Amino acid sequence: MHGVDTNIIVRYLTGDDPAQAAGARSVIGQKPVFVPRTVILEAEWVLRGVYEFPSEKIIPALRALAGLPGVLVEDAVLVVKAMDWAEAGMDFADAMHLAASTECEGFLTFDKRFARSGTRLSGTPITAP
Repeated sequence: MHGVDTNIIVRYLTGDDPAQAAGARSVIGQKPVFVPRTVILEAEWVLRGVYEFPSEKIIPALRALAGLPGVLVEDAVLVVKAMDWAEAGMDFADAMHLAASTECEGFLTFDKRFARSGTRLSGTPITAP
């Protein structure tokens, strides 16, 4: 099994570079690959920030990728929880941070919007220090 970098995921999903996209497609869904949760986080950022994909299309694309045969996502339960919260309106990076902290008694931030949406969606108390 090989781990994959963000650029492999982005090429697979966008096909923007035909040669690299073919290389990504020759592996993803064909051979076992490991996708670190940090790669999922960075791929969402690249697709949203660089490629300007609409948010409502990014999470479904990443979900579909994660569901392919042979694709093993690190901390898949955590990543799925973050995807659920992102689809409900939370920033994906914030959702990943919060999902990784679910065993904590609470989460601290100065971001009021995150505190409201995160507390509502997760049930975890999110407050300022």
